[in-house]
Amino acid sequence: MNQDTIAAISTAVGEGGIAIIRVSGAGAVAESAKLFRSKSNIVEAPSHTVHYGHIVDPKNGEVVEEILLTVMRGPRSFTAEDVVELSTHGGVVAVKRVLELLLRDGGVRIAEPGEFTKRAFLNGRIDLTQAEAVIDLIRSKSDRAFTVAMKQAEGALSRKVKALRHTLIELLAHIEVNIDYPEHDVAAMTSAYIRERCQDAVAEINRLLKTAAEGKILREGIVTAIVGRPNVGKSSLLNALVQENKAIVTDIPGTTRDVIEEFVTIGGIPLRLLDTAGIRETTDVVERIGVERSRSALEEADLILLVLNANEPLHSDDRLLMEHIRGRQVVILLNKTDLPQILDTSEVEAVFPSESIVRLSVLQETGLDHLERVISHMFFSGELESADLTYVSNIRHITLLGHARQSLIDAMESTESGIPIDIVQIDVRTAWEQLGEMIGDSVSESLIDQIFSQFCLGK
Repeated sequence: MNQDTIAAISTAVGEGGIAIIRVSGAGAVAESAKLFRSKSNIVEAPSHTVHYGHIVDPKNGEVVEEILLTVMRGPRSFTAEDVVELSTHGGVVAVKRVLELLLRDGGVRIAEPGEFTKRAFLNGRIDLTQAEAVIDLIRSKSDRAFTVAMKQAEGALSRKVKALRHTLIELLAHIEVNIDYPEHDVAAMTSAYIRERCQDAVAEINRLLKTAAEGKILREGIVTAIVGRPNVGKSSLLNALVQENKAIVTDIPGTTRDVIEEFVTIGGIPLRLLDTAGIRETTDVVERIGVERSRSALEEADLILLVLNANEPLHSDDRLLMEHIRGRQVVILLNKTDLPQILDTSEVEAVFPSESIVRLSVLQETGLDHLERVISHMFFSGELESADLTYVSNIRHITLLGHARQSLIDAMESTESGIPIDIVQIDVRTAWEQLGEMIGDSVSESLIDQIFSQFCLGK
């Protein structure tokens, strides 16, 4: 690991009450002390103390900023190194001037993306699953997603993976004894023991993978396309869901000419809403481009909200859309139920199950709670699992768990086939290594770099 002292702005760039510069490394305290003027001597200051003072340019004595400086000495810090955090006034200029002074003499360099969290991992303070959870905390789109990420950052998934690896290392030790001391006739007992331990491990992996679909939704959100022909209320629905006038709403068909994207949380489920242009045949060049983009959004969507006008008969464009999305995850929204219902629902019910049909009035904001329940049933069997459940949401973790499960299944099948136990051992060890790759016990440097490159500079 590079032992340089590093620094970066850890708060979002822009106006705010305060901004924070984080400094980490062996020279964090000494380098900060060169600029900091205070009644306190921070070089000798105890860990986890806060000091008031000023940042002064040592070349000309100019007072640059008034700050609070926090000292956290390793290993009791985020990176397990000496860490100093400088809290300046918010705004671009103040924090930029202080950072430039820190970097000027070369004793401190700018941090690479994710380097603070990378050092926490390399210094053994957290494992790889906890480090990856930091990204999920930052990117959380709902309270439930944040809770899941927090549990993972606290080590909930790590503990389960480590317990699995402990089971497998005990199994490997048992196999080693059998290989090293063949004069002891324990082959039958070993075969039964291998099957039992592998079955237990597979069952636990299956429990983790059972949460994968829900965990991935909580982490990334459901890509949800709002589709329908022009002027059925798609943009009004988007505005009602996000509680803001994001889309222009008029009585003129074809107002929406492009795909509008917004995030919204419904019943704890994050939706990435795509409000599309009304899909119809048109000679308008601009509208035709919008229609093509709408069709592309339709193809990438995990969930489709098809909006129909309950106050009009079913249109040929409605029928074409219904046929196009048949077999997908679809909720049919019969909008404008505050007006007399003219649309005959029997044709809709012949294509889509009645439980996926929601009657609502966007104008009066009725039926939105029913929509929430339908989406919950569709993706979470009616409700999210209890808060103490460990979700697996990272595609890397899901893939490695799947590989480990297959290796254990191969080991059990080999045992049943009477294959020599030293060959069976290879599959068990492979599963143990694959689980180790999840938490970073056996992982390549290139993968570590790839993971931490996704972080922002100050994390």
